[in-house]
Amino acid sequence: MLRKEAPRCYQEFSDEDCGRASVSHQHNTDAAQDQDEASCDATSDDVMDNNQISTAFNKACVKNVFTVILVFSYLLLSAVAAFLAYQTISDFLEKLNHPVMSVSYKEVEEFAPPGIALYPGKAQLLSCQHHYHDYIPPGLTGQSKENNCVIEQVIYSDPYANHTRHALVVEGPTDVRNRELLFLQFSQNETEEDFSAISYMLFAQFSDMTESSDKAAFMRDCERNYSMWTFSGGFRTWVKMSLVRTSGRGNESVEFRQESNVVKYNDRRPPQEKTNELFFVVFQWRDPFIQQVKDIVTANPWNTIAILCGVFMALFKAADFAKLSIKWMIKIRKRSRRAKIREMNQIS
Repeated sequence: MLRKEAPRCYQEFSDEDCGRASVSHQHNTDAAQDQDEASCDATSDDVMDNNQISTAFNKACVKNVFTVILVFSYLLLSAVAAFLAYQTISDFLEKLNHPVMSVSYKEVEEFAPPGIALYPGKAQLLSCQHHYHDYIPPGLTGQSKENNCVIEQVIYSDPYANHTRHALVVEGPTDVRNRELLFLQFSQNETEEDFSAISYMLFAQFSDMTESSDKAAFMRDCERNYSMWTFSGGFRTWVKMSLVRTSGRGNESVEFRQESNVVKYNDRRPPQEKTNELFFVVFQWRDPFIQQVKDIVTANPWNTIAILCGVFMALFKAADFAKLSIKWMIKIRKRSRRAKIREMNQIS
């Protein structure tokens, strides 16, 4: 079997030549190995640099996208906060200009005597009496009877027309617990009119008129501020009064509300006496409660100020964060730009 023998130096060659050949072969082998190792190291370094650059670029992209999303989110929140501030101010102004009406009832033992102004015209007052417990005595014959009422006559000029007004002002009932009532009876000769009625007006207190220095001016003001009602002849008109006090922005007003019932009067007089038409009216308090109406402004300025402070703080924080985010994003872009320029210089 043949064997491959290793090269060797024969005796015919000199020892010096053999040593030179061995050294030359070993040097060539080491140089090739060093060149291969250097090329491998250079390749691995380039791969590592490229990986690091791509990783840093991906992180920068993610951070930029996240920053943009945050900026848009805070801009959206800022828009919502601005809309909330506008809506809060609008609601406050709306509530300030349109207060809510609050109704409460105050119970009293008795009322201050109201003033009842009657305008009988050609009719004549027959009787004026105070009674209790809804009791009206019989015997309404159309004859004059004694009066137990406080009555004053006031003459003044009509505030809406150029003629004179004659008013009989009567002091109204006060005792609401004992159901005090005021009963008045008038008579009027037969006229050519198809319908006949007597007008009347209610105002807050009878003492306001008696204590006034100018009663005519007082009655003119009452006629401007209070409503007028009527009751007709041939019937008994039952008027139940209620008092309403309204207080608002620096002013207070008093008005009367009434419920009236009409009952047919059975005239039992002889035919010759029926030429005089009779009028009957009863004034009584409906219940012992005074209705108090107040204007309440539901807009709370402190609550509105607190909401606006919170909104403006949110806007300030959002603007501050957006400014810092934009600065940080610009800084990251500058850093990535410098890294790209450095990389391009290394390549060139």
